[in-house]
Amino acid sequence: MHRRRRTAYVYREPFVQGRIAVGDGHVLYYEESGNPDGLPVVLLHGGPGSGCRPKQRSYFDPERFRIVQFDQRGCGRSAPHGHLDGNTTPHLVADIERLRCHLGIDRWLVFGGSWGSTLGLAYTLAHAEAVLGLVLWGVFTGSPDEIDWTFGPDGAARLYPLEYERFLEPLPPAERADPIAGHYAQMIGSDMVRRRHSLRAWTRWENKISDVVVSDAVLDEQLADERYVLTHSLFEAHYFNHGCFLAEPLLAAAARLGDVPVEIVQGRLDMVCPAATAVALHRQIAGSRLQLIEGAGHSPNADVVDALIRAVDHLARALAPPPRAVPQPVAI
Repeated sequence: MHRRRRTAYVYREPFVQGRIAVGDGHVLYYEESGNPDGLPVVLLHGGPGSGCRPKQRSYFDPERFRIVQFDQRGCGRSAPHGHLDGNTTPHLVADIERLRCHLGIDRWLVFGGSWGSTLGLAYTLAHAEAVLGLVLWGVFTGSPDEIDWTFGPDGAARLYPLEYERFLEPLPPAERADPIAGHYAQMIGSDMVRRRHSLRAWTRWENKISDVVVSDAVLDEQLADERYVLTHSLFEAHYFNHGCFLAEPLLAAAARLGDVPVEIVQGRLDMVCPAATAVALHRQIAGSRLQLIEGAGHSPNADVVDALIRAVDHLARALAPPPRAVPQPVAI
């Protein structure tokens, strides 16, 4: 007998939208939706540099959760857009904690996928006392091996050889042995043509391997959003060229999270963040739960959505009773 697949919730518009200055000239955009009296959860978007989107809150029952989203430094609606100064992992971790205090939240759930899982781990290691539980998907811990898999010649490139050649095309042959450094140099350089070619090649490559099947039409549509392409490519190159600005390997450090409830959801066919990392993380964290989703890549499909909703609800049932419902306006 098959269980009924859970489907995404219909998300509500934010009941709060605000901005908070976090130093170094950065101002973060944030929003809250769902139930103001619900169980608090902070959503950490991917990239780095992708920004938050309404669809990301559809994993959460809006009657049950107080959903906090924000655009990380320099991307989305945060300002200044595309700014790299004062933009490191320790800065982002400090921003999350500053936002929690600003909103008057004692403890919250932390939810993050891809780069959001990296940031969620780093934040929880630094502020475990503020974390009720952790839900991670498309796990990435920022290690050199993981970065090499995605952007080097011996990982995903072996499964997408023609696409990888296209990723390298904007670089002079002498720079192709280290494509992250080569593309990053062009992205921050003064030659605007070479800069644009690197930005687009980077986003096209990563988005091509993010799902099991991605059409050229979909890739062209994604590349049409040049504001997104700028921060998605530039910020990833910035972070990955600097080892994700991590003070310690997150995978080894995760063993300290034994008292934090952790749910891990991972697509078995994830070409951006291979399943081996999620399995290794699960083994490091005593009491964590891992769901490997057959046939799923990096971008969440219907089965990943189902698993994430169940993971969130599992933690919520263990942590808090259902909150009172939000009063709805009545037409007179």
